[in-house]
Amino acid sequence: MPQKDPTLDIQERVVEIEGETAFAYLAVARKLIQEGRRVISFGIGQPDFPTPHHIREAAKKALDEGFTGYTETAGIPELREAIAWYLNSRYGADVSPEEVIATTGAKTAIFLGMALYLRPGDEVIIPDPSYYAYAQVAKLFGARPVYVPMKFEPGLGFRFDIEGIERAVSEKTRMIVVNNPHNPTGSVFPPDQVEAIHDIARRRGLIILADEIYDNFLYTEKPFKSTLSLPDWRENLVYVNGFSKTFSMTGWRLGYVVLRREVIPKALDLAVTIYSCPPSIAQKAGVAALRGDWGPVREMVEEFRSRARILYDILSQAEGIEPYLPEGAFYMFPRVAGLLRKTGLSVEQLAEKLLYSYGVLVLPGTSFPESVGREHVRLSFATATSDVKEGAEIIVRASRELSSG
Repeated sequence: MPQKDPTLDIQERVVEIEGETAFAYLAVARKLIQEGRRVISFGIGQPDFPTPHHIREAAKKALDEGFTGYTETAGIPELREAIAWYLNSRYGADVSPEEVIATTGAKTAIFLGMALYLRPGDEVIIPDPSYYAYAQVAKLFGARPVYVPMKFEPGLGFRFDIEGIERAVSEKTRMIVVNNPHNPTGSVFPPDQVEAIHDIARRRGLIILADEIYDNFLYTEKPFKSTLSLPDWRENLVYVNGFSKTFSMTGWRLGYVVLRREVIPKALDLAVTIYSCPPSIAQKAGVAALRGDWGPVREMVEEFRSRARILYDILSQAEGIEPYLPEGAFYMFPRVAGLLRKTGLSVEQLAEKLLYSYGVLVLPGTSFPESVGREHVRLSFATATSDVKEGAEIIVRASRELSSG
């Protein structure tokens, strides 16, 4: 009897993990561009602005000074101090630098937080739709994602279903994921909803994993409630943030996690085992980002605010598409149920039709688990304003042509 090839015998939990659809669609779009096609991409969640000059200069200085070796696993002291200073001055928190661990991006921070607390058989409550990585990391540790559909209000966007979250809590529940501002919907959740989830977690003895990486992308006057502004956040919070979005530093791979002091030693044992330390040069750049000129960030956010309005105004003319004005992040997740009914297409087929026939890349909502996305697409407006305008106009034309034929 032939021996089984051991190199193909991948462990079951890894087999269950799914990759990020955005990168798969991006590869397809690049192939079309290489073939000479014009493609406008609403796909990837990456700011189209360069990393600000003073941040790049700090990295060059670090290189010139030979700061290229290992650092402390938690990050250099001046970076952890800068992170604590930022969070405390912004949110009135009392974070100590000793409660901060710098990571290789926010994804690693999510990984650390879930690795610390999830056990096989645990359940993790995740709003639907959601960023794909939460469920994948949970599954890796043997936990089961439990999705609670968010409420879509035409013209307004999405809100948490607080009662649904409460009902979803079971004896096996260990964690609730809160991403605010939200990917993929662009929603900013009202303070009372953030407080309500915190209350559920406090009463039921649960961990909140709060991902606030889009916290500087806010487009309305409505208040933003950070979980760190809750007076007793240390009782149940894993706080995740990073530099990729705010400072347009996606390739620098720098994020951070805030944890209560007592668990930091074990978190560092885990961190050093996985990645030793964050990139030394990126850490110096991170200090300059937080301590330096925030003017470029404000200019970028204002540009994104304008793009959100352009996208909404144009898509409001589409057939069978229900847009809304994004409140934060740089995404819209409009409902396309009407267009799907008229055309008989699935949301994946609609995305393919827009890409191959019209040269516009959007992500099918099913890229963001679990079921709500079957009637939605995600558009990232982190792309040139002229492309936002042109791409939205093409989608309007496509919606009319597809609806009539």
